Amino acid sequence: MKIANDAGPISSRERFLEAIVQSAIDYAIISMDLDGLVTSWNEGAFNILGWKAEDMIGKPATIFFTQEDRESGIPQKEMTAALNRGRGSDERWHLRADGTMFWASGEMMALYASDEQIIGFIKILRDRTQERERAERERLLMHELGHRMKNTLSVVQAIVTQSLRNAVSLDDAAEKLQLRIAAYAKAHDILLQKDWVSATLADVVEATKMNIGLDGSTRILSSGPDIQLGPQAALSFSMVFHELLTNASKYGALSNAQGRVEVKWNVERRDDVETLVACWREIDGPPIPSAEPDRKGFGSRLIVSSLQAFGEANISYRPEGLTLLAELPLSKIQVQNDLSAIDKSSP
Repeated sequence: MKIANDAGPISSRERFLEAIVQSAIDYAIISMDLDGLVTSWNEGAFNILGWKAEDMIGKPATIFFTQEDRESGIPQKEMTAALNRGRGSDERWHLRADGTMFWASGEMMALYASDEQIIGFIKILRDRTQERERAERERLLMHELGHRMKNTLSVVQAIVTQSLRNAVSLDDAAEKLQLRIAAYAKAHDILLQKDWVSATLADVVEATKMNIGLDGSTRILSSGPDIQLGPQAALSFSMVFHELLTNASKYGALSNAQGRVEVKWNVERRDDVETLVACWREIDGPPIPSAEPDRKGFGSRLIVSSLQAFGEANISYRPEGLTLLAELPLSKIQVQNDLSAIDKSSP
């Protein structure tokens, strides 16, 4: 493609300048007359905007502005700024020939003849969509990081406060704190390995068993389909399983020689909603009173409150062992990653 120019012989200097403009393929360089009609259209303009030079020469340059910007008179404002101040800069959405949109930074400048008379305008713009998406991604990352730090500190604060409040001694408090914070940290490790997007329920169960030295135990049976958990649900389940396994090891089904634990989960439709139904069941442990304890410790409260943030959860103290039943809508435990929601085709 060639840059359009006035009829007449072309000098070597003009050819040299044309070659420079045509070689700037990463920049759209467009000249217009005083009425805003295109008089030249370089290779970069074709690469970025999609129209060929022969299709654009003599056409209004407003064609690659959005409808909203055209109605607001943005092209005219740019030309006015170029006339009054020598140039008009902007960053905005523009249209391609195929109707898609891209984010561009550009400048409109007055075009002078050899006698210093203004004979038109020249607009230079560059596709900055990737840079904008990267900046938006960084902004979302910082926002998400701040949000997660606040959540983490709140959970750690609750663990410390309640562990100290319910401890019978400093040694008891230190042990509980160490184990609970280690369980919370392990859940973070799982999420970091998955780019903090999700972790499976099976991953959380296995990590919790490993964290308290029960990995490989044949007395803990777990089964269920592959269920992806969002970050908050994964952290909550990790703390819940830690408390349940710790309690089962000290007082429940894992505290004797024949007891065992079954962890089962499935997806069922409840009130036309896809729901995770998870059950923790202790079998053949030491007999426990049929009545619920008068005073529940931090572990019991944590188990119920953590899961009730996503749905229904209840603990039953049966003579044969403790049972936990949770019914959690998938939509609440499988939160999509916000960072994937950046729209690349619209403002």
